[in-house]
Amino acid sequence: MSIDVRADATPNPNAMKFTAAKKMFDGRVIAKKGDQAEHEIAAKLLSIEGVDNIFGYEDFVTVNKTFDADWEDLLPKIEEVFNSL
Repeated sequence: MSIDVRADATPNPNAMKFTAAKKMFDGRVIAKKGDQAEHEIAAKLLSIEGVDNIFGYEDFVTVNKTFDADWEDLLPKIEEVFNSL
């Protein structure tokens, strides 16, 4: 099973919004690198090298990258997380 998501750029070049066709979170999830994220999606996203923090709410999650990370490298890894669920 996988979650279909659409990636959208945001005004912040270090953040991308991923919107799913279904609800991923019950309420709000905010976590940063080093946190013990209880939510599976949050934990998997934060385990990716270059992901700094995430903000999720119901059907979307915004992923913020570190300044030195490149979206070209991160996007396939982020998509892999959604495909593994």
